[in-house]
Order: sequence, then structure tokens, then C-alpha cells
Amino acid sequence: MRRLIAIAATLAALTTACAESGAQPLGPAPSNGSESPSPSTSPTGSPTTPSPSPSPIPTRSTTYEVWFNYDGHLFVTHRTEPFTDGVGTRALQILLGGPTNEESVAGVNSAITPGTDLLGLLIDHGVATVYLSETFTSEETPAIAVGSLSQIVYTLTQFDSIDEVLFDVNGVPLTNFGGYELDGAQRRASFADQLPFILVQNPGIGQRVSSPVTISGSADVFEAVVSIAILDEHGRTVASTFTMATCGTGCRGSYATDVRYHVGTRQPGTLRVYEVSAMDGSPIHVVEIPVILTP
Repeated sequence: MRRLIAIAATLAALTTACAESGAQPLGPAPSNGSESPSPSTSPTGSPTTPSPSPSPIPTRSTTYEVWFNYDGHLFVTHRTEPFTDGVGTRALQILLGGPTNEESVAGVNSAITPGTDLLGLLIDHGVATVYLSETFTSEETPAIAVGSLSQIVYTLTQFDSIDEVLFDVNGVPLTNFGGYELDGAQRRASFADQLPFILVQNPGIGQRVSSPVTISGSADVFEAVVSIAILDEHGRTVASTFTMATCGTGCRGSYATDVRYHVGTRQPGTLRVYEVSAMDGSPIHVVEIPVILTP
């Protein structure tokens, strides 16, 4: 009995001591498995993954026409450059600068007097006014006048925003040039007779082509038959065919065809587009486009 009383007294004393000191948490119960310590988040100790380099932004480009002269008639070339809002002005600047060396060797030239400067270009409700330096009219022959005017009109009216062209030379509206009367704004129809019997629009001079090559353009030829030959670097014919324009014998139609050829190696070649004479079967109205042929 005395032992039970002593044990009870001891338990009471321990309980009182715990109550006075306050309850102390022991923390969470241990898990069955071991836990790895959390990695350090020190900014100097943690390796960083380099950010990927931004992808290059593709450069927008634009392709436009520049109309020159070939064998006394209009001839179209193309230029591809980084996009610009002033593409009409840029096309005129390239036109006034003349054909490239490669184009010149192929027989392309310009009727516009060298040294002509573009002073400005104003477009208003479909009418473009071209402001040119006085060099433009310094040589006033009928051929130069009509050739120069037609090159500018065709170059500008390729754009949807331009239907007609007015000319101003050194601040004075141009009304007569080399005997050609400019009755108001000029349209493409004003110079339709400056187009050749056969116009090759594609491929361009110096372009690299592969078989089959697409040859296209417009023509006004007998019974709408457009003849085509492809010559290799030695002048040998590696393809010969013909296609039909959409109109012919007194009217202009478009044509396009794929022509297959075979060459063993990359080499310079020539696309020859022509009309076969109804009189004697000889090639007439021949247009030759130097290209690079690839197998």
C-alpha cells in the first residue's frame, strides 16, 4: 500500500512539472524511407540552363518587273530585293540605272537617256506622276521618246495601285516628246505596239534551270504556234518542241509549257523561242535567253 502511494505521488509530480514547462512538439513522424536533403537554392551555386538563341527572323522580299528594250521592242526583266514600301520608286531607280552587265551582253538595252534622275513619284487615285530631270528629254528622237515612255509606263503599271502615268520634266508637265504627243496620262494600251511578237517572261537571263523548265510569256504569231528549242553549251539542240498561245495571227495571247531536256553536267545554255515563218519555214522573231542548264 505504501508502495502504491509512493508511485502515485511520483507520477503526480512529473505531470505537474510538464504542465509548468509547456508542451514541446516532437515534429513529424519519421517516414519509412529516407529523404534526401533539399538542394541548395543559392543563386551562385545552382547551374543555369542557357536560353536558346532566338530564331532568325526571315527577311521579307519582293519581286518586281523592270522593262527594258530588246531588238527595238519592250523586254521584261525581274528583280528580287528586300521588301520596301516604296517599291515603285525602287523599280524606277533600277530602270534608270540600266540593265545589268549580263543583260547587256544578252542584247538588252534601254532607250532612256543615261544620266536621267528620278526627282520624285506621286501616286494619286491610280495615276502616277513621274518627276524626271531634264536629261530625260535631252535626246528627242521618235524612237527614244516612245521607247523611254513605254519602258516607264510598263514598269509602273505592273502595280495594282497604278493605271496611268503622267510625266513631269524639271517641274514642267511633259506634253510632247520627240514628236510624240502626250494627251493626258499614258496607259499600257498606248504602247501596245512596242511589245515584240514574242515576249519571254520566264525564265530570266542568267537564271539556273532544271528539267523540265517552264517557259512562259505572250505572243502574237501565226496560228498561235510558239516554237521552242533548248541549246547546250556547244549550241547543240537538246530539246525541241512547240506550244500554243491563247490567241494568235493578229492578237496577243499568253503561253506556258514545260520542256524536258537532258545534259550531263551543269553548263551555260540557251532557250530559243521563235515563230516558224509561214512563207519558208525559217525561224523569225527569235528571242534567245541565256541560262544555266542543270541536269
